[in-house]
Amino acid sequence: MADGSAIAPDEIRVLRQEKSTMRTRDLAGSLGVAEAEVLAAETGHGVTRISADPDALMPLMPGFGEVMALTRNESAVIEKTGTFGDYTPGQHAAMVLSPAIDLRIFPKHWVHGFAVEEKRGGTLRRSIQVFDAAGDAVHKIYIGADAPEAAWPALVDRLRIEDQAQTLELAPRAPTEPAKANPAKLDALRAEWDRLTDTHQFLQMVRKLKMNRLGAYRIAGAPYVRPLAPDCLGALLDGLGEQGFPFMLFVGNRGCIEIHGGPAQTIKPTGPWLNILDPDFNLHLRGDHVAEVWAVTKPTKRGPALSVEAFDAEGGLILQAFGMRVGDVDHTADWDALVATLPEVGEVPA
Repeated sequence: MADGSAIAPDEIRVLRQEKSTMRTRDLAGSLGVAEAEVLAAETGHGVTRISADPDALMPLMPGFGEVMALTRNESAVIEKTGTFGDYTPGQHAAMVLSPAIDLRIFPKHWVHGFAVEEKRGGTLRRSIQVFDAAGDAVHKIYIGADAPEAAWPALVDRLRIEDQAQTLELAPRAPTEPAKANPAKLDALRAEWDRLTDTHQFLQMVRKLKMNRLGAYRIAGAPYVRPLAPDCLGALLDGLGEQGFPFMLFVGNRGCIEIHGGPAQTIKPTGPWLNILDPDFNLHLRGDHVAEVWAVTKPTKRGPALSVEAFDAEGGLILQAFGMRVGDVDHTADWDALVATLPEVGEVPA
């Protein structure tokens, strides 16, 4: 178990039945165990342990038709409904690319896999759930009601692993890397920043300078970055909903990044949550977890790319949002104008 807890699998199953309306993640938190441990305890009771290898799993997913793909971190959840498309494998990074479901996968963190069948409100719900070495959720796929009936047992039979134990050996959770800056290399940072031609070059650049993303933002200064008020994301989502232009949203964890490309329509805050509730796209964001927000400009071959990036109090990246370019047409003018209205740290909104 994750923390040496003495809670046995049968005890977890009893508590799961007693608290049947509680989300697995919330039940795990109340018990002081990892979410994957709760699922493992139900192995043989609607849960089958399967291979978590994305090279084995992802090529099977287009056969299920419309599904809901979910990726989360501690502060944000993204859900996209659609069909899986082409899968491109890779030892260090893999990719699913389709109009609705767009994923960047980091296979070394796909460690524990489960095929889950559970009754909710009298309806049988099936899902594929993948967790990292610490038992934290990496990616989940909820199967649609119209999936071919034969597809599910075929997947379970093909991916079922020999080990069907009801307990897991978990690794300690890796800590979030705090902001890492190197003020002595500020001039080099700005010079290298000016030479960027693609946003994907940024992380390699800051690593070479012995920094990380947030550390570089904290020292770069204008015109590279602008520190925004931590509570500005509500205004950003409201603006996106009101104006209706397409944008790109990235939400992820160590093992998976899920991407939305398109507009947002229905913005509904609920308590601490900022929500997008569209038919095929949901975002659930804990606004009270946001400690820093940066507007960041990076040069590319197609012109400047402006992003809004939110971090938690430990320095972890919660989400990134960009203007969306389609083909050879630049659609970022509306996005740039909206970001320009967001207040800076300490600034009183107009």
